[in-house]
Amino acid sequence: MNPTQSNDVKILRLPAVIETCGLSRSTIYEMLNPKSRRYKPDFPKPIKLSSSSVGWFQHELNAWLLSKKA
Repeated sequence: MNPTQSNDVKILRLPAVIETCGLSRSTIYEMLNPKSRRYKPDFPKPIKLSSSSVGWFQHELNAWLLSKKA
């Protein structure tokens, strides 16, 4: 079943993203910054959960990781 069609939508906070990807906090944010030399436009963008917190959809992160294998 396609994860986006599942009812099990899971949002990961930064510590879980770090653990899942094996990347540091600073590397993740550099991959999101268009001005950085480490910028990766295909890296999943975080979603705003509240005024001071963000999270990433687990299925988007998993798809990005699988694309790195190819």
